[in-house]
Amino acid sequence: MTSFKDLGLAEPLIFALEAEGYTNPTPIQEQAIPQLLEGHDVLGIAQTGTGKTAAFALPILHRIAGDKRRAAPRTVRHLILTPTRELAVQINDGFATYGRNLRFRRACVFGGVGQGPQVRALNGGVDVMVATPGRLIDLMDQGFVNLSAVESLVLDEADRMLDMGFIHPVRKIAALLPSGRQTLLFSATMPKAVADLASFLLRDPVRVEVTPVSSTAERIAQKVLFVSREDKRNLLRDLLRGKDVERAIVFTRTKHGANRVAEQLAKDGIPADAIHGNKSQNARQRALDAFRSGEVRALVATDIAARGIDIDNVTHVVNFELPNEPESYVHRIGRTARAGAEGIAVSFCDAEEVAYLRQIEKTIQQPVPQDIEHGYHAEPVARLFASGKGSPPKRKPSGGRPFVGGSRPQGAGNGAARPQGAAGAGGNRPKGAGGGGLQRSAAAGNGGGGNGGQRRHGAGPGGHGHSKRG
Repeated sequence: MTSFKDLGLAEPLIFALEAEGYTNPTPIQEQAIPQLLEGHDVLGIAQTGTGKTAAFALPILHRIAGDKRRAAPRTVRHLILTPTRELAVQINDGFATYGRNLRFRRACVFGGVGQGPQVRALNGGVDVMVATPGRLIDLMDQGFVNLSAVESLVLDEADRMLDMGFIHPVRKIAALLPSGRQTLLFSATMPKAVADLASFLLRDPVRVEVTPVSSTAERIAQKVLFVSREDKRNLLRDLLRGKDVERAIVFTRTKHGANRVAEQLAKDGIPADAIHGNKSQNARQRALDAFRSGEVRALVATDIAARGIDIDNVTHVVNFELPNEPESYVHRIGRTARAGAEGIAVSFCDAEEVAYLRQIEKTIQQPVPQDIEHGYHAEPVARLFASGKGSPPKRKPSGGRPFVGGSRPQGAGNGAARPQGAAGAGGNRPKGAGGGGLQRSAAAGNGGGGNGGQRRHGAGPGGHGHSKRG
């Protein structure tokens, strides 16, 4: 079995990993890290929870450990782009955890908060910057950051980034980077738009692929409940009142729907809060902290807002509304059964959603077990599904595209050739730092929907866009 020592990582990184109880890499880490250390561009196909953060953070940190150069004022050595604020914070914490024994500067840049602390962090130059595209473009336009010295670029959750309309900002940013940089692109799926972006950004990339999106975690017990739309709220209330539901994430397709469900749950005496793109960063962080602490039992979320959330001990995921993109089903249920635990995924299906359910079963290549014993079972919906009839309703998906990370520019830039060089990062470890999905001594597994390995401590968000020195 391969260990992190076998990968040739710098000794300070090995010490940090051992302190966290991590000895063996996950499959994506085992495949990607050697290629990145050799300076290759990498195209990684892996879903959330497979250990992606460590797969690119450890090579970046390794490079920083061997190069004592300081970043010039307002410059960045290693740039990581992510679609959401929450994922940016999580990745930033991952760098802090793995690089706890190194001295380097890092900054976490995202919208929804004041830019003052972020500008101050960048003034002295940073070795690692984790950013959402919109806020980064804002700071670039104001002259607060210079990308001419970037040695490596990481584009994480590329498919979701494109779904959110970030294609032009990403291209504009890439056009300003040195042609000799190293580039890593991670995506859970590979639609044509992502393949085109990869061709634009990468040069002779090595492709690594684990856990195809059609896979679902073996530790997740899935079931679908046929129900009329008007009975969904009562069914959710009764489900969440069950003693076995300790911590649940409830998914809706729209932001307004998330608010309505959270408000109704609160009226029913179930502590709940909503998280979506219309909420401020501080409000979203408060909701996450309350959910993590147990003050809130149910977190009601949209797909985009929940992407990248890494919270242990989520016992249930409830699809109050089925996603109209079947791949999102896999990402949703992957919020449970993390850190080696087991979990339950419950999906409500009304008459307008039977076509979505068929698409989901086709994608995951297995039927979702049906529960017809609940008190709100809608037999007409079950018969409609069994008949093979019914088409998806014509309505807007996901309640629009909440924008994350600042104002969205319109201009696009020209491409840059693929880079050379590896990447690495580090810093002081904040409380609750986590993310990255490392595995302990057990063999690394390929199952989807997990967190990419077992971890001794729960992952935490942490950080508010400040630079820290390790």
